[in-house]
Amino acid sequence: MRILSALLMAAALASPAAAETVLIRDGRVVTNGSAGTIEGGDVLIVDGRVSAVGANISAPNGARIVEANGRYVTPGAFAAMSEIGLSEISGSGAPNDADLDNEDISAAADAAQAFNPAVTAVAVTRMEGVTRAAIAPSSTDTIFGGRGALVSMSGAPDSLFRPNAFMVVELGETGANRVGGSRAALWPAFEAALRDAREYPSRYRSGQGGAVLSELDAAALQPFARGQGLFLVHIESAADIRRLIRFKRDNPGLRFAIHGGAEAWQVADELARADIPVIVDPLSNLPDRFERLSARLDNAAILDRAGVTVAIAPAPGTVDAHQARLVLQLAGNAVANGMDWDSAFAAVSRTPAEIFGAGSQVGRLERNYRADVVIWDGDPLQVTSAPDAVFIEGVEQPLVSRQTLLRDRYHPSRR
Repeated sequence: MRILSALLMAAALASPAAAETVLIRDGRVVTNGSAGTIEGGDVLIVDGRVSAVGANISAPNGARIVEANGRYVTPGAFAAMSEIGLSEISGSGAPNDADLDNEDISAAADAAQAFNPAVTAVAVTRMEGVTRAAIAPSSTDTIFGGRGALVSMSGAPDSLFRPNAFMVVELGETGANRVGGSRAALWPAFEAALRDAREYPSRYRSGQGGAVLSELDAAALQPFARGQGLFLVHIESAADIRRLIRFKRDNPGLRFAIHGGAEAWQVADELARADIPVIVDPLSNLPDRFERLSARLDNAAILDRAGVTVAIAPAPGTVDAHQARLVLQLAGNAVANGMDWDSAFAAVSRTPAEIFGAGSQVGRLERNYRADVVIWDGDPLQVTSAPDAVFIEGVEQPLVSRQTLLRDRYHPSRR
């Protein structure tokens, strides 16, 4: 117990320095913006934001200069779907806030209320170049998975930066199972829930009856049902995706993004016209259930070429609190299966930020963006590469975790 306490104390003491003026010089700067990739480029960070990007930027008085020496300099990665900060040990009991077993609270479940920036997975994720994440509970008893939030990996008490960022909905095979086993009941149940939310609070105060949602869920769902938020929908099959496209056409005020979409490549042109983003797992290629019979490894590449907005994250059912750090590896697999490198990197940085409404703040190296910057020792989409430096809002982060502390403490060289 004393050893564990010492390790945790050491991790707490390895806090990042205060924000400073930093000039990162002579890097291969991936801006994710109109400037593209700048060879021999510089990034100037002032007051936690990107002040300038280009070549031959003069260092202000007192600026710290970091020589990139031709290495990749990129925006921090953005994990488009994760449970990080919601549990210490996935699958365990009390420490796991990602699972919910209560029919009266599903849409009202709020990831922002459960997020703990001090969990050990935050430091591990940050060390892999991931600086932001979208988080949400993974399981409820209804078709609604609750409200997701956007968080940074700084580990600071104020690292939650956007609550109520999206509403998770199951509208495929899993959702059908939660309303009696049939899609014939699933969509009417979804429409009835939207009606309850739009009519909140009058329906509940008048005693009309007939509501399918609890009052708590109706209140939480209301802004999304009125088009004031994003529905993150888990569906996989082409047939379910076409049903969602028709539903959006009939309800033009509502906003949707798909998480999963194993068969999305079959309806790529329709998704592009409908302007529905898709968050895919480039490793999902097995027909492990009927709604994924046509899954294939080049799904992301086909969608991207069709003009669909594509982000990359682990597939539903494989998301947990410790694997957000693997998004760059997933993007590398997308490149190996035909996706353009720039599109694949954007799919784990700029695009998730845009999907979740934070695209004007993070995901690019452009003036006035929050200075989430990573310097890499190689190609960031190669599994053998790692960050040499990570900045979050202009503050350089310690590349230290509980695992590295244990390694250093018990390494044979220390005996």
